[in-house]
Amino acid sequence: MKYSKFSCGTQRQSSAGRDDGFTLLELLVVMVIIGLLASYVGPKYFNQIGKSDVKAARAQLDALDKSLDQYRLDTGHYPSTEQGLNALVQPPASEAKWSGPYLKKDVPLDPWGAAYQYKAPGEHGEFDLFSFGKDGQLGGTGEAADITNW
Repeated sequence: MKYSKFSCGTQRQSSAGRDDGFTLLELLVVMVIIGLLASYVGPKYFNQIGKSDVKAARAQLDALDKSLDQYRLDTGHYPSTEQGLNALVQPPASEAKWSGPYLKKDVPLDPWGAAYQYKAPGEHGEFDLFSFGKDGQLGGTGEAADITNW
């Protein structure tokens, strides 16, 4: 059994002239490498989360759009702005031809927890259906941009 030449009061077993364990410098280098990797991967991960919210909102808009088309096929018109998207789940009082519900569940909120906006007649078509996006305000760019059906 060999012992290190510089023991400083403790005896460490060495194997082929090398001490067992890691030095403080080696640990710091590893921690710096891990930090660099985390700083590179972290923003890319959170960017993907934002993109998935936008994709989910577009998918929900598409499903609501199809449900509104089915409502129109049954009743001959789209729900009014006052009736809103709730007309897809509960029959409006004045609608005799309603044969829904047109959604399996209640009208969903957008991925950011806000209600979808609905106007009929719309400025861009027979109806406008949109979400204000992440910022909850009209307009915006990137993840904060409005998601629309037009």
